[in-house]
Amino acid sequence: MKPQSIAVANAEPVNNPARLRVIWMLGISVMFLMAQALSAAARGAPESFADLAERISPAVVNITTSTTVAGRTGPQGIVPEGSPFEDFFREFQDRGNRGDRPRRSSALGSGFVISEDGFVVTNNHVIEGADEILIEFFEGGELPAKVIGTDPNTDIALLKVEAEEPLAFVSFGDSDTARVGDWVMAMGNPLGQGFSVSAGIVSARNRALSGSYDDYIQTDAAINRGNSGGPLFNMDGEVVGVNTAILSPNGGSIGIGFSMASNVVIRVVDQLKEFGETRRGWLGVRIQDVTEDVAEAMGLESTNGALVTDVPPGPAADAGMEAGDVIIKFDGRDVIDTRGLVRQVGNTEVGKAVRVVVNREGKTQTIMVTLGRRETAESASVPASQPMDEPEATEKDILGLSISEMTDELREQLELGSNAEGLVVSDVDEMSEAYEKGLRAGDVITEAGQQKVTTIADLEDQITAAEEAGRKSLLLLVRRAGDPRFVALSLGE
Repeated sequence: MKPQSIAVANAEPVNNPARLRVIWMLGISVMFLMAQALSAAARGAPESFADLAERISPAVVNITTSTTVAGRTGPQGIVPEGSPFEDFFREFQDRGNRGDRPRRSSALGSGFVISEDGFVVTNNHVIEGADEILIEFFEGGELPAKVIGTDPNTDIALLKVEAEEPLAFVSFGDSDTARVGDWVMAMGNPLGQGFSVSAGIVSARNRALSGSYDDYIQTDAAINRGNSGGPLFNMDGEVVGVNTAILSPNGGSIGIGFSMASNVVIRVVDQLKEFGETRRGWLGVRIQDVTEDVAEAMGLESTNGALVTDVPPGPAADAGMEAGDVIIKFDGRDVIDTRGLVRQVGNTEVGKAVRVVVNREGKTQTIMVTLGRRETAESASVPASQPMDEPEATEKDILGLSISEMTDELREQLELGSNAEGLVVSDVDEMSEAYEKGLRAGDVITEAGQQKVTTIADLEDQITAAEEAGRKSLLLLVRRAGDPRFVALSLGE
């Protein structure tokens, strides 16, 4: 059958003005309806949040904590010491003989139930140091809670209440699927006013505030003091974040709130429930981002990866990793920067043998590393190596730096260990690139061109080698108070 035979046999001619006008109006109407449908789909905005709030609110709780604090011995913070009003305010504080007695301090926060048997998630800072924790439920009633475990690194705490009947609870969602612009809803107990709901959108993703494991969702849903520990829901009623912090000059919401992403929280909660503590993977290296000048100095094609600055005794050292290696893959996943690597390692099971691909002197190499536990490593001390023979002292100005070879006197002046080796920066030209990049007197250069340097001649040899290789800069490993970092200095200036 030919296509044109599908048309109505007795259709009016297409050049009929009335027919054309009807077709045009129908077309405009269809386009308008389609635009509305597409717009609604893009916004995902419900006519009301009431149904969603009613369905999930029974799982959201208010948290009240009580703490015993020492009594004041004087009017600290009220009047200056020695003020003629000091005695008056001390008498006011001590009225009733309570001025120096311990007193009870209360704090308010929020949380949410994640299982019918009474596990509750909140922020660590909400319950930290508390003697008593009381959970108040949306539908009425209170229950005391005990702490199962806490993780200050992500500011997450897991609590448990014992209820006679199964509790209403909510489930975690996949925070990685949350997109900038998606609608979200925050619930909690702002400013101690009781249960409250606010709505907004995801303003940004993958925000980092201060911690190594930070992965915050930024939202403009109103979050205030007291909302801490409360849930951030997507439109399916799943928890995609735990409301933790706000950015505010006055303590109130200005539309910049931060919720710890649920995919971080899930791993923490699972470990707290199983072990009562976190158990994060530990690679055993110190690292820094690869900057453009460092990449050029090392002959790297990109700045992706994490540059190893030090390998203390630990899993990486046992596996043969070296300072100067650039970690480009970890356990099958590309490494973009140091923050990403820290999170990848921390989220990996303790004791797991992983493949770590490094770039070493222009060639890739795969190293098998069996991860240790970070919490154990952080509490352990690093043993010192054997002391070295003292070299003959010399000084020279190189690359804007006044450099001296290490001596026992310099080790003592800089409070270095007896095993410290390298070249000591005694002065830095303030007009030099070295000064701009943060080098200062007292820094110790331990490597140049990824080779150890203990004498001025060693450094000069590396400068010559870099120039002969056509390098525009030389990579230095610099230590300050024991902390290492790589700095690339331009040659020929």
